[in-house]
Amino acid sequence: MKLLQRRAKPSRATHNQPVTNALSERVGNYQNALWSRWQALSPRDQLALAVLLLFLLLFIGGYGGYSVHQAAKDSKSDYQEQVADYFWLRSQAGNIDPNALNAANSQDGADTMPPASRVNATLNNSGIDNAQVVANGEGVQLSFSHPSQAIASAALGKLEQQGWQFTQLSMQQDLATKQMQVQATVTS
Repeated sequence: MKLLQRRAKPSRATHNQPVTNALSERVGNYQNALWSRWQALSPRDQLALAVLLLFLLLFIGGYGGYSVHQAAKDSKSDYQEQVADYFWLRSQAGNIDPNALNAANSQDGADTMPPASRVNATLNNSGIDNAQVVANGEGVQLSFSHPSQAIASAALGKLEQQGWQFTQLSMQQDLATKQMQVQATVTS
């Protein structure tokens, strides 16, 4: 009567073992060949070869260590310079005069521009395109539409900052297109 026994599956270690054995055997053969050639050298050649190998190892290791050290030192220096620049810029934020740009623009001939052109330029700089701006006596009439109430309000605020007085202002939102429709009359 035969007894039934479970077959054991070969484990991966035993499956890879011939490859590992072949590799270690090949490395062992190289080591043996190298050692036998080393032994065949005269003592003077062995000493010269040992000194040469030691010099090469020290030179390669020393130069590699030095170059890594220099790269790390340069990187740290660059980082510290960038951090210093960042904090310097942050410290200068209080020194920025927001009216300096307006003053520079007025010195560049902005006052010589017609009032309608100044209003139109302000609206364009604020993100309002295709505004209808017409000079009307001492004032300027303007009309535009924009999908963002924030941008429309900011544009009107910039006009007010530049000294324009609103004599008439109408803002309505078109329910179909969600566009803010603005009509205003301003005087300087």
